Amino acid sequence: MKVLIAIDSFKGSLSSIEASRAVDLGIKEVFPQAEIVKLPLADGGEGTVEALLHAVGGDSIDTTVVGPLSAPKKAQYGILTNGNTAVIEVAEACGLAHIPVDQRNPLLATTFGVGQLILDAIEKGCREFIIGLGGSATNDGGVGMLQALGFRFLDEENREVGRGGKELKKIRSVDLSQVIPELATCHFRIACDVNNVLYGPTGAAPIFGPQKGATPEMVESLDAGLKNFAEVVWEQLGIDLQNLPGAGAAGGLGAAFSGFLQADLESGIELILELTAMEEKMQGVDFVITGEGKLDDQTAMGKAPLGVAQLAAKKGIPVIALAGAVPADASILNGLGITSCFSILNAPMSLEEAMNSEVAFNNLRGTAKQLFGLVQGVIKKEGNLQNR
Repeated sequence: MKVLIAIDSFKGSLSSIEASRAVDLGIKEVFPQAEIVKLPLADGGEGTVEALLHAVGGDSIDTTVVGPLSAPKKAQYGILTNGNTAVIEVAEACGLAHIPVDQRNPLLATTFGVGQLILDAIEKGCREFIIGLGGSATNDGGVGMLQALGFRFLDEENREVGRGGKELKKIRSVDLSQVIPELATCHFRIACDVNNVLYGPTGAAPIFGPQKGATPEMVESLDAGLKNFAEVVWEQLGIDLQNLPGAGAAGGLGAAFSGFLQADLESGIELILELTAMEEKMQGVDFVITGEGKLDDQTAMGKAPLGVAQLAAKKGIPVIALAGAVPADASILNGLGITSCFSILNAPMSLEEAMNSEVAFNNLRGTAKQLFGLVQGVIKKEGNLQNR
């Protein structure tokens, strides 16, 4: 028997690698000789670096950058085996999870550290970049990142503006004279599943600002800043930041990457499936195990487990999805390529207990063991029927 485990992280409980190991152990308790292929999964958000380093090989790089509120912060990114490709999660430098709830403020939060990660990778020889945009605390239009790369944004007195979303309203001109020349030889692929424009009712500030700590007054100010930024760039550089697909992603980082760095914005899961050679690794597989912490309507809209399931469905491979929470109407997911969905919870418990890493690991392992016990029973029955 050959089983492919391609499972996303159970956020707050287990990384994708830990979740994969739990399922592996559960299967091996029933089928010790099973061939298990583990491909930890991500969709461009948390766990992208870990998943690609595991699947492709490479090194994790530690460095220190300017954090979301401008304090020094330790951060990691990956360099793949070829030595030319860096994998960066913007949340490592400017993630919402790194700021206490009572300190979240996108007027102040900056993407400067993202630019520093890119710079560090360039200095180490990288010219190809895979960037995951998920989880940012920022709404600065990517100006902070661009500042770290040598772009200068000047106010009416020709002074460089500061950091954070509040500074965008001050921008009156753009100076490209100090942009690092290596950028001209770099290629950026951006994992982005957001199509929002930069500003306006469906822009970065109104749609994503509140979850980053923005009050209604802040949203109005941030939106005005993004509009001013886009208008100055259009007037001086002829770059239309507003209407680029995904411009509003990560507080406008999508616009900065696409407009200034000529990046390709791509579906997160499709990019990961390509880079991990997922289709190739499905050859000869009998079952695919996928899942995440919670299967819901967002899963149906294209999150990682669905991408895996749809690829497997084309090959006629049964797909089992495991999660802490499964929707009451799982038939929606069944119709999209997931053969069966199962919750790993084995008893009534609080959310806190369910998310405990040891509990989640044991529940995932135990559920996998029970499922493959059923598979073993079916195989034995079929063998007995054939021998009659």
